[in-house]
Amino acid sequence: MKKILVRKNAYYDSVFLMLATKALKQRPGIKEAVVAMGTEVNLGLLKEIGLLSGEAESARPNDLVIAIEAETGEAVEEACRIAEEVLKKKSHGGGGEEDYRPVSLEGALKILPEANLVVISVPGRYAAREARQAVNKGLHVMLFSDHVSVEEEVELKEMALERGLLMMGPDCGTAILNGKPLCFANVVRGGSIGLVAASGSGLQEVSCGIDRMGGGISQAIGTGGRDLQDRRVRGRMMLMGIEALKHDPETRVIVVISKPPAEELAAKVLSKLKDTGKPCVVHFLGLKPSGTRGSMRFSGNMEEAAAMAVALSRGEEYRPLCFSLSEAEVSRVAEAEVKRMGSEQRYVRGLFAGGTLALEAMALFEEEGFRILSNVQKGPGRALHSPHCSESHAIVDLGDDVFTLGRPHPMIDPSQRDERIAKEAVDPETALVLLDVVLGYGAHEDPCGALAESVSKAKGQVAGRGGYLCVIASITGTEKDFQNMAEQKKKLESAGCLVMPSNYQASLLAVHVMRKVVSR
Repeated sequence: MKKILVRKNAYYDSVFLMLATKALKQRPGIKEAVVAMGTEVNLGLLKEIGLLSGEAESARPNDLVIAIEAETGEAVEEACRIAEEVLKKKSHGGGGEEDYRPVSLEGALKILPEANLVVISVPGRYAAREARQAVNKGLHVMLFSDHVSVEEEVELKEMALERGLLMMGPDCGTAILNGKPLCFANVVRGGSIGLVAASGSGLQEVSCGIDRMGGGISQAIGTGGRDLQDRRVRGRMMLMGIEALKHDPETRVIVVISKPPAEELAAKVLSKLKDTGKPCVVHFLGLKPSGTRGSMRFSGNMEEAAAMAVALSRGEEYRPLCFSLSEAEVSRVAEAEVKRMGSEQRYVRGLFAGGTLALEAMALFEEEGFRILSNVQKGPGRALHSPHCSESHAIVDLGDDVFTLGRPHPMIDPSQRDERIAKEAVDPETALVLLDVVLGYGAHEDPCGALAESVSKAKGQVAGRGGYLCVIASITGTEKDFQNMAEQKKKLESAGCLVMPSNYQASLLAVHVMRKVVSR
């Protein structure tokens, strides 16, 4: 039984609609459910699953489509009723004027005329237009949306620079400005360390590490991942961010984080950092650290970047971090994990929500001679044939664009990773699953609770056929994050996960385990 409803000119944000869809799918008797705007992409998805017919075929991007397929007519009607009720509550809140949520930039500025920054999270095809309007109105922009072309990014950043405005993004997930966390960000203490990052999860990992080590953040500026990776973007926002921190009296130490940058852009950044006259820490993922250069320190991993920054902020000499487990403990843990595995289990499978965290794990494994396949690897023979199916040793970034088109980011909705964990458990060659968990604003309210359930099922399935699934995880967050980091860790450990204090340490422990697997 199917039913499809169209509500004309009824706009809702995509994250809310995707979570509403997930809730409907979990109801008894429901085979399929979609609550989405009538964009071309969404109509294509509805057609693929056989839920595009009637009025929905002519739906426009500003029209809402509710499509339900259920085992019985009663289940369909009940699901439609619940969907309408939830949407009505979202539209009207408690009915008071204070609950009104504007659906346009103009409407928002009428309510908050003093605002000077706008966060934009709309489908990629509309994002550049909205950002252009904001910049023309003299507003700083944090462009959360992905699927924005490089040409549009260059145009927007040029416009912003001409007006002295920040244009963070596209695909910028994290920032902390004047103590205010934006999008995916954590509750960290204030302090004298300023960050500019062409990496959302990297910014979170380093800022949380700084907080854990007793340091504090003055500003944390996101740029969008292509800012230093794509030569056409020319590091425009990274350079502007560094210039801003140079003149910020609260910032005494500057930290720069980026996924592997283009070589000439890396040189520009280093020159700009030198010009600040402030102590700096540089972490270019995938590039070998080169010790100390004047006032600049180069870190080998993100945990080390945090430790270096804290030491510099205190006027202390940096002392290399120690692994939280001794060599004897690492050997004992690895031996115990491998001992219970079946002889056919031989591959590591990394399932990451944070792209930079995935790349850090990948780099560690490749340093040890492991050939890692991935959806974000570019070289010949290094890319997975399909991002949806692991093969050999594989590390997957589930936050990549291919996974987030029409679905929420895995930090928001863990269901996609739950499905992938189940898939890895079916593969008899999977020996180890490596995971990251990111807490903070914007993230799922109980990510480890959802993950623990999936891990327990996967471990049980592998044990049922006489094997053992090793699961290693890290948690990016602070004790002040609303998810309660201590409780989150307990949930993972209760499911049999080995939980390490940083992504670097989790990945390094995974390398030690896989060494034992290979040498059996």
